[in-house]
Amino acid sequence: MRREGNKVVPAQRNTAHGTGTARAVTPPAPVGRPPYRTDSAEARLRYWFDTVLTRGTPALVGWLALACLLLVVPVSALLVWTDDRAPTTLGSRVAAVWRNTGQTLRLGGEVGPPLRVALSVLLALIALIYVSTLVSLITTGITDKLIALNRGHSTVLERGHTVVLGWSEQIPTVVSELVTARLGPTRRGGGVVTVLADRVKTAMEEELHTAVGAPHRTRVICRTGRPADPVALARVSPTTAQAVLVLPRDSPRDDAETVKTLLSLTAAAGEHHPARVIAAVRGDHHLTAARLAGGPRATVLHTDDIAARLLVQYARTPGLSLVHQELLDFAGHEFHTLPAPGPAGLTFRRASARCPESCAVGLAREDGTVLINPSADTPLAAGDRLIVVAEDAGTPYPVDPPVPYDPTALADPPPPAPAAPERYLLLGWNRRAPRIADQLARRTPPGSTLDVVTEPAAATLSAVRTAARTVSPGLAVHHHPGDPTLPETTATRELAGYTAVIVLGPDGHRGHQDPDDRTLVTLLHLRERRRRSAHPVPVVAELTDDRNRLIAPRTDAADFVVSGRTIGLLMAQISQNPHLAAVFEELFAADGNSVHLRPAARYVVTGRPTSFATVVESAARQGARAIGYRSHRRAETAPHHGVRLNPPKAHVRHWHPDDQVVVIAPGD
Repeated sequence: MRREGNKVVPAQRNTAHGTGTARAVTPPAPVGRPPYRTDSAEARLRYWFDTVLTRGTPALVGWLALACLLLVVPVSALLVWTDDRAPTTLGSRVAAVWRNTGQTLRLGGEVGPPLRVALSVLLALIALIYVSTLVSLITTGITDKLIALNRGHSTVLERGHTVVLGWSEQIPTVVSELVTARLGPTRRGGGVVTVLADRVKTAMEEELHTAVGAPHRTRVICRTGRPADPVALARVSPTTAQAVLVLPRDSPRDDAETVKTLLSLTAAAGEHHPARVIAAVRGDHHLTAARLAGGPRATVLHTDDIAARLLVQYARTPGLSLVHQELLDFAGHEFHTLPAPGPAGLTFRRASARCPESCAVGLAREDGTVLINPSADTPLAAGDRLIVVAEDAGTPYPVDPPVPYDPTALADPPPPAPAAPERYLLLGWNRRAPRIADQLARRTPPGSTLDVVTEPAAATLSAVRTAARTVSPGLAVHHHPGDPTLPETTATRELAGYTAVIVLGPDGHRGHQDPDDRTLVTLLHLRERRRRSAHPVPVVAELTDDRNRLIAPRTDAADFVVSGRTIGLLMAQISQNPHLAAVFEELFAADGNSVHLRPAARYVVTGRPTSFATVVESAARQGARAIGYRSHRRAETAPHHGVRLNPPKAHVRHWHPDDQVVVIAPGD
């Protein structure tokens, strides 16, 4: 402490030197720039400029005019005084300076009496105000229009376009497939795909461009609005659309929004609008309501049910997902309906023989009835169309005579054998697991078993017990507590005794965890077990994100079901051909005709070269429709893993006993 007069002032210590000497400590200047002084010329200039800005437009215009004069007048004077041809008198030179200044600032530049100069300046100011105002109005109008367009609130005036309502995990698949659908050699180029979702227009366009890429000749138009709002729905002109796709919501609890969107579509376009409507719901609580709201022309897909059916089909037929992938996307060979070749009354057998570049699998009647794998003597009526597997809808036919087959290479059908009970291991549990158990009970022989390995949560245990009571008595359901992501859980199971292993992830997200994370970890442990096992077991897994399918541990016997991508592919296919709704409904059903991979020796004599026409003929005699094959030598070669659909009938290859034939036939 120190005394100053009658006051006691505390002394400041120089803590940096550790002494008691009193001294003033100056705060350090900010790093990266010199100290800012409020009394400097720079500070005063900044303060003056800020003050001018706050005084409004007149002050800005005045100071701008003064600044221009301070720059233009001296430069004009310098130009006049340095010009050899400039007048010699001072008055003439001042007039020349004024003319240069007036021409530069567009102030007329007239010389003479003061009144004439004033009038010229007035006219110049009027012209300047008019032109400036006109430019401002045009700029403001264009800017407002661009802002409105970026908000996505303008109306789309198109005809024959495809409307996509909503934004979900299916959007990249749906848009990319709709674009691809128009790029075939005989498909129509161009077209318009319009997306309406409650998102920012520019964000939707950027995300679609990243996921889909350049849309080639197809225009993709995004509009912002809630699909369940009839006013917003009118922006995409559903009354003139060819097809309307209503994407499923993120959760079964949000299926009510899909129902409201279908009601909104009816309110905006009328009950008898011509557009085909394809919608999807996740749960079955709102399934009936969605079908009622969509009307008779709507096709409503049940995503959970389709995912469960495919998981069971892939578990029972390893490699089948590769065939479905080829049939569902537009990149390769898919289903088409073609005019029936020949006159009415032609049998299905003779019509099929006239398709050298496609595989006939069914009939689409004129009344909308679809027949898959009809009998060979079924007659074709006028207006019927053939359902074929082909690369494009413009596949040529007929051919007369048909491609010949080798009768000496036909194999005798194997004698029926009693079906043995099957065992399946289910790792994980979600809301689709009870449907998987039900589908297994419908498809497997009596005495089959389903072992469920899940964490011992109370809700899961209750769901497993309920599934065990409600499924058919022919399938026994047993629960085994354990965490499928731990290696010791799978290590304690003897995998060789199972027909297949099904891996499921949890419903939704746990915090920030992707539900596929647990599935990928479980697949890693299973792959390691397969490497050490002399009898590897097929594995089928459900994934929610298609990007994870690219990094998932894959083997030649691993199949993946990406429910979001599968539903997107189905919706795109049905939007282009309404007959395909009934086709896929039967192919995915527990009974009826479906896609199978069967040994080649069942249809042809192996160990010798034989044409595919011979395979087709042999399969037809056994009540099946051959549409391709899978080579065992290329089973591990990406991307098709040996699968080839719709080879030419004249295609000849050497058939190995381990090769498989892809057929559409009733179940064994």
